[in-house]
Amino acid sequence: QVYLVESGGTLVQAGASLRLSCTTSGSSFGNLFTGWFRQAPGSELEFVAAQSWKGGAIYYGDSVRGRFIISRDNAKNMVYLQMNSMRPEDAATYYCAAASSTDTPSSPAEYEYWGRGTQVTVSS
Repeated sequence: QVYLVESGGTLVQAGASLRLSCTTSGSSFGNLFTGWFRQAPGSELEFVAAQSWKGGAIYYGDSVRGRFIISRDNAKNMVYLQMNSMRPEDAATYYCAAASSTDTPSSPAEYEYWGRGTQVTVSS
């Protein structure tokens, strides 16, 4: 079992930067594929970013590529999402997720473990 807890969500202005953190516990974190998803009210869950357990393979959703950066610290069992040049359309609840393995990192169905989410609001 893996437990994930997101933090860092808050209200920011458009153009600002924000870093989300995901604290993990439970099974060996170093073997997990980790990702971030988001969901705005009335919208479907959207893939944001994912990273392989060694960190070598990184994936981004089209809407955040070039602005967001996913990273992880295996020694601290932490996952991060650095969000830069934020836009009002980035406002959503952000979820941290983990998978034992995945062939499709952008698919929510690939992830067995989920946090409860952290709210990000972006004012224009």
